[in-house]
Amino acid sequence: MHANVDTDRRPFVLVWELTRACELTCKHCRADAQPDRHPDELTTEEGKALLDEARAFGENQLVVLSGGDPLVRDDTVELVEYGADRGLLMTLTPSGTASLTPDRVSALADAGARRLALSIDGGSRATHDEFRGEPGSFDSTLRAARAAHDAGLPLQINTTVCAQTVDDLPAIRELVSDLGAVLWSVFFLVPVGRGAVLDSIDPDRAEDVMAWLAAVEDDASFGVKTTEAPHYRRVALQERQGDGADAAADAIGRRTGITAGDGFAFVSHVGDVYPSGFLPESAGNVREQGLVETYRDADLFTSLRDPDALRGKCGACEYRGVCGGSRSRAYATTGDPLASDPLCAYVPEEYDGPLPDGRTPVSGD
Repeated sequence: MHANVDTDRRPFVLVWELTRACELTCKHCRADAQPDRHPDELTTEEGKALLDEARAFGENQLVVLSGGDPLVRDDTVELVEYGADRGLLMTLTPSGTASLTPDRVSALADAGARRLALSIDGGSRATHDEFRGEPGSFDSTLRAARAAHDAGLPLQINTTVCAQTVDDLPAIRELVSDLGAVLWSVFFLVPVGRGAVLDSIDPDRAEDVMAWLAAVEDDASFGVKTTEAPHYRRVALQERQGDGADAAADAIGRRTGITAGDGFAFVSHVGDVYPSGFLPESAGNVREQGLVETYRDADLFTSLRDPDALRGKCGACEYRGVCGGSRSRAYATTGDPLASDPLCAYVPEEYDGPLPDGRTPVSGD
């Protein structure tokens, strides 16, 4: 995976939500996934045109095919092969269902997929299946993970952090290691879609989890990254400042944070372009205007790439260049994508304004 990307010109990660159809009813689902496909989904030919546009960003553009469950569509392998043939780094996030067979995993590898990302949200069959809303999901996910290993397809594990899952993180960490994953992507809940009814952990607990993740990353055979928690970079820097380590670069070589609209773009199943799937404010539609133009020039995207436009304590924070806070969580909780991230406990020394919970910071807060 490439490391140095000018995020004013191209996203580090481009996600295309192929469909919102999925067999699962996961409690945190951003997409509020449905049993059936939407009749206005991008067609195969429109999808290929979108991949052609993605290639216009430059060589080795990373594309994630997501959902719902991308394998609900019968053209997914064809789209993977099309993108791979054009030099895109094609990856997928399929759902852990009985339909994710070893043969389908092998077909994705043969088509040129570069990574398979599977979700594990519990350290046991019972806790994972309860969170995912589908008996058998845990076993299906482990079977697919082993099939990826057999097919030579690198494996990423995605995990949601919320009040229901946080105590399972040590057990999940062991599974990530046992499965031979190359990366653990830890998503800190944003209250959108079905996830709006779940309880987030509080900021102090989030700090503790991130410090623990930094220790895991130092010792584990796999990399660690966070999703919608860019202040993990700040926590890791603070944890490592005394040991001479270069904590500015993360486990996959990025030296700056990736946040909604700044290194990240999302195309919905019907072609709407968002800064993130967790920040559902559209900047246009690929059926009407170019993806590259939208990412580079739309006011919403350019504002999200300006750290000096941030408000509240995120705007005053000395770490805003490597963090910037979750723009999606700010939007979900305040309606303003440039507001402070309420999950972050850190208060900059130069900041004396209100905190998200209404307190006024005092010396040493």
